[in-house]
Amino acid sequence: MVFEERSLKDKLGRTIVLRNARPEDAEDLIRYLKTTSAETPYLIREPEEITMTDTKERQLIQAKIDADRELMLVAFLDGKHIGNCSLMSIAPYKRYKHRCEVAIALYKEYCGCGIGKAMLQIVLDVAKQVGYEQAELEVAAENKDAIHLYEKLGFEKHGTFPDSMKFADGSYMDAYWMMKKL
Repeated sequence: MVFEERSLKDKLGRTIVLRNARPEDAEDLIRYLKTTSAETPYLIREPEEITMTDTKERQLIQAKIDADRELMLVAFLDGKHIGNCSLMSIAPYKRYKHRCEVAIALYKEYCGCGIGKAMLQIVLDVAKQVGYEQAELEVAAENKDAIHLYEKLGFEKHGTFPDSMKFADGSYMDAYWMMKKL
């Protein structure tokens, strides 16, 4: 889906530009996935598992633009890509048409500045506008800052996935399934 570009101020007074991803953003988005995956244990992939080619990423971005009910919202500061927030259909089935999934990640240095909250609010508003009735997400149980943000936005925990992620050292981390009625 196409999202009309808009600007906002973060908590530090910086101007953040939000818009839908474009195919020419592919290289930045691949770099972002690799970097954010290395910055935190809370994302689902290790950096070396991100093997998307520029061509495949461009195709994915174009598919999001062409979709009626999906959005890849990207944030920029001074022309530099700093994060993503995505709205995705759970499944193409009629019985699931009311459900969507949201996902967000920012480069670590931009967390805690209100950018993620603003992006999520926009994506949730768009979700409601396009007919979704509930938004869902999965979050690492130890990601307290993210859980706090999601709860402030009205998400509630509805289940635990024990041992959701397994790390190279053999340790595990649970995850919560959270949902918000729109």
